[in-house]
Amino acid sequence: MMDIAALSIAMNRASLSQNVSVALTKKVLESTEQNSAELIKMLETPHPALGNSIDLKA
Repeated sequence: MMDIAALSIAMNRASLSQNVSVALTKKVLESTEQNSAELIKMLETPHPALGNSIDLKA
């Protein structure tokens, strides 16, 4: 039979592991959201040379 101290240590380790996993997931989500926002902003900004000339070679 497992004693109380060993059970407590095992539960604390599991809790710590879960907390680290959640914190890491939040950090990755924040980073992904920031990268997505920057990409959307970049796509919304028109290209400086776009529409300035017409290619008449055919």
